[in-house]
Amino acid sequence: MKERDPINAEQKRLRYQIQTFGCQMNERDSEVLAGMLEGMGYEKTADINQADIIILNTCCVRETAENKIWGRIGDLKAIKSRNPDLIIGICGCMTQQKEIGEKIRRRAPHVELIFGTHNIHQLPELVDRVKEGRKTIVDIWETEGDIIENLPSKRVDGVKAYVTIMYGCNNFCAYCIVPYVRGRERSRKPEDIVREVQQLADEGYKEVMLLGQNVNSYGRELSPRTDFADLLLELEAVGGIQRIRYMTSHPRDFTDRLIKVIASSQKVCEHFHLPVQAGGNNVLSKMNRGYTREGYLELVSKIRVLIPNASITTDLIVGFPGETDEDFQETMDLVRQVRFDAAFTFVYNKRSGTPAAEMAGQVPEEVKKARIQELIEVQNAISLEKNLEEVGKTHEVLVEKVNKNDPAKLESRTRTNKLVMFAGDPQLIGRFVNVKIIEAGTWHLDGEVL
Repeated sequence: MKERDPINAEQKRLRYQIQTFGCQMNERDSEVLAGMLEGMGYEKTADINQADIIILNTCCVRETAENKIWGRIGDLKAIKSRNPDLIIGICGCMTQQKEIGEKIRRRAPHVELIFGTHNIHQLPELVDRVKEGRKTIVDIWETEGDIIENLPSKRVDGVKAYVTIMYGCNNFCAYCIVPYVRGRERSRKPEDIVREVQQLADEGYKEVMLLGQNVNSYGRELSPRTDFADLLLELEAVGGIQRIRYMTSHPRDFTDRLIKVIASSQKVCEHFHLPVQAGGNNVLSKMNRGYTREGYLELVSKIRVLIPNASITTDLIVGFPGETDEDFQETMDLVRQVRFDAAFTFVYNKRSGTPAAEMAGQVPEEVKKARIQELIEVQNAISLEKNLEEVGKTHEVLVEKVNKNDPAKLESRTRTNKLVMFAGDPQLIGRFVNVKIIEAGTWHLDGEVL
C-alpha cells in the first residue's frame, strides 16, 4: 500500500482510534485496520476527542455485546457534534448481520461508514468515498470473497502475535451466529502462513497464536489437501519462534495424529482449550456439536496419556433450551471428572438468527442464574486446587508486560497458559525466565525469579 502524507491541507496531523469488541479474530482484524490507517497517514491516539476517524470493530456473539455497542454508538453522537469533520465507522460481525447496516444508518445518522467482515481490506477506498461525498456509505458484502494477503498490520505488542490461519466456520452450532457473519471456512495457504510467522520471528516475536474459528478444520478445501497437524509441523521449523499456541479447537475434529504431533513438538504449548459447552448427550445433540459426552471424555483421556502435564480449559453454557436438571447435573459431573484448569462459563441467551432462539423449552432466568452460580462455585474450587499443585514447582515463563494494577510486578505465562506474576525489572519483558511458584490463587500464580 502506498504511504500517504501524514499531514492534511490544514497542516493538522490526522489521528485515529479503533475500539474492538469480541474475540481474538476481531483483535487481529483491528491490527489490520490500524495498519491500513497508518498507511493512509493517520497516527493512533488514546484521546477520543482528538480523533479524526473512530472505528468500532464489533461483536454480535451475545446480545449483551450488541447492546453495549449500540450504547457506544449513541455516545459518539456528542463527539461528532463537536467535530463535524470526524468520520465514524462501524464494522465487524454486528454489521454483517442482515439489515443491521440499514438499521444503523436510520438510527445513527452521525455514523458515515458501515462495512462488514468480508471487506475490511477496502477501508482506504471507503474512507476516501466518505471524504468525497460526506454521506453515509453502507458497503457490506453478502458473501465472503478471496483471502487477501499482505495487508499492512499494526500489531499491539512485540512479544507475541496473532496469526490468522483461516476464516469462517462450517459448524453451525445451534446457538452461534458466527457462520452467518464470518462466512464459510477458507484456509490460507501454508506457505503464506509460514512466511508471516518467519517475518514475525525476524522482527523479534517469541510466540504466535494461530487463529481460526475451528483450527482443526484447517486445510480441508486446499489443494493439495493439508491439515492442521501438517501446518504445525511446518511451523515447528521456523527459527526464532519459541512458542506456538492456537485458538479455537473443536473437540469433534481433534485427531489422534494431531495429539501426537503436539506431544512431540518442542514449540506447540501444552495447553488444550476444548470447548465442551455441555456435559450431556441430550443437550450436545440439540446444540449440534457433533460429538458425545463419551467421545469428549475419551479425547481428554488420550491427551492426558500422551501429555500428562497438559492444562485443559473449556467453555460451558448453562440453560440451553430444553436443558433439564438431569442434563445440568451431567455437565457438573463432567466438570468434576475432567477437572478443567479453568473454564469460561456463560448463561445461554437468545441470539436472533440462530436455530436455538426458536427452540421450545427456553429455561427460566432464575433457573439459569442458580445453575451458573453452582457451576462457577465448583469450577473455581477446582481451578484453585489445580493452581495450588503448582506451588514449589519451577516454570519457564515468557514475560509479557507490566501489571497495570501493580507496576512493580510483571505478568508472564507458562507453556500451559497459566498467568504468573512476579516482581522484576521491566527489561525482562520479551524474555524467558525461570520462576519458582510461591503462592497460588484461583486466577493466577505468584512466583519469584530464580
